[in-house]
Amino acid sequence: MSDNHVVVITTTDSEDAAGTLARAVVEARLAACVQVSGPIRSVYRWDGEVRDDREWQLWIKTAYDRVDELTEFVKARHTYDVPEVVALPVLGGNTDYLEWITSETRPEA
Repeated sequence: MSDNHVVVITTTDSEDAAGTLARAVVEARLAACVQVSGPIRSVYRWDGEVRDDREWQLWIKTAYDRVDELTEFVKARHTYDVPEVVALPVLGGNTDYLEWITSETRPEA
């Protein structure tokens, strides 16, 4: 069952934006849980220059079959031109927790 789950990572430019996005994806049942950490330091190249910025990182726990819809949801609501949306496979874990992720990312009955 663990191959049916992923952790999706994205970042935002403020704690408020991170909290708003986290709540929205859980309310939309695109994630069972989102952990927000930050500030973190991100160093990257954008528009030809190296940037060094504070960001807030979201670890989004979801089912693999929700990744495409989650990606579009994040892109539509994000303030960045090209938001990070990276899905990492879950290779194992607590079966009860993984079942909870699946149940929380299904439409309400």
